[in-house]
Order: sequence, then C-alpha cells, then structure tokens
Amino acid sequence: MIGKLTGTFCGSADDGSVLIDVRGVGYVVHMPSQELLPPEGESLELYIHTVVREDAIDLYGFPTRSALSFFKLLMSVSGIGPKTALSIMSGADIPSLRSAIARGDLAMLTKMYGIGKKSAERLVVELKDKITKQDLSEGRVATPRDHSSDTDLLEALEALGYSTAESRRALQSAPDEGGDMRQRLAAILKQLGTPR
Repeated sequence: MIGKLTGTFCGSADDGSVLIDVRGVGYVVHMPSQELLPPEGESLELYIHTVVREDAIDLYGFPTRSALSFFKLLMSVSGIGPKTALSIMSGADIPSLRSAIARGDLAMLTKMYGIGKKSAERLVVELKDKITKQDLSEGRVATPRDHSSDTDLLEALEALGYSTAESRRALQSAPDEGGDMRQRLAAILKQLGTPR
C-alpha cells in the first residue's frame, strides 16, 4: 500500500492525472483538477489513496492529509467510488462542499459539483451529521464563501453558450473580489473571451 509519494513532478495528462518520478520510477497519480501544481522538474509531495482492482492499481493523490480524509469520507457514501469522489472534489474547494452538504443545499451540489440529484441526496443524508459533528468537535465554523450566486452565474454562462465544464472552470479560476453578480459575470466573460 502506498501512503505518500515525494518526487519530481514530470507533467500532467488531459485526464487529470500527473506523473511523479520517485528515484527513477514514474507513478501516475489522479488528482482533483483544481489543485495547483508546481512547474515541471520541481518537487511534489502527495498523500496517496491506493485502489487495487483486478486489472489495475490506481493512485489518488492529495496535497494534504485533510483533503485525503475528505476524499475517503466521500467514498463512504453508498454508490460513490474513487472516480466520482475525485470528480466531486474537482468542482470547488473543500470548505464550500462541506458547507453545502451541512446545509443540505441540493441545488448547489447538483449544479456546481455536477452531482446527480440522487447522489446529492445520498451525500446530504449520509454525511450531514458527520460533517456537522466534525466541525463542532474541531471548533471549525462552517462559513466559507457562499457560492449561492455561483449557481446563478453558472446558469448565465450556460445561457450564453458556454459548456457546463467550461463554466465551472471559469468560476473556479475567477477572482471573487466581493463584487455584485454583474461585476463578477463581466470579469468572467472578459477572462473567457467572446460569448458563443
């Protein structure tokens, strides 16, 4: 079982995996798409979850132990495997996802994270109490940035002809400077270029 890898970052693939060279052995590791990666040739350290199947050994990597723990928490939900959990974590930051689950915000879960309605309901039912208890025991106040306006922005971008995936990526990378929705939409459109 591989628990942690430290090596040289050798690049990433279109499927979201990265290649890490650890003393001459190259490991392919799947990561959430929003994680920041160092320049090629720099050192990279990841906490690993290993999945052994009949036909493959898959490695899932995270920059912190808490991100790895959250990944495992998502996989504890019936019907959510490692690929789905990774896809969910690629939607946005962990505090916002934890908050959406704790609030039971199904609309945000389905729109922002690309989760189907049944999966979103299972996440809320199976994790809401666990997340709330964890937050209370760790003295964490669940007040991350409120993404409720992001759902509206996502719908606006889709109405302009951008794909859901393209719109999510734009929302993740767009700076939130506390402006109103129109200002944020204008900034995102400027970043994306001409509407379709």
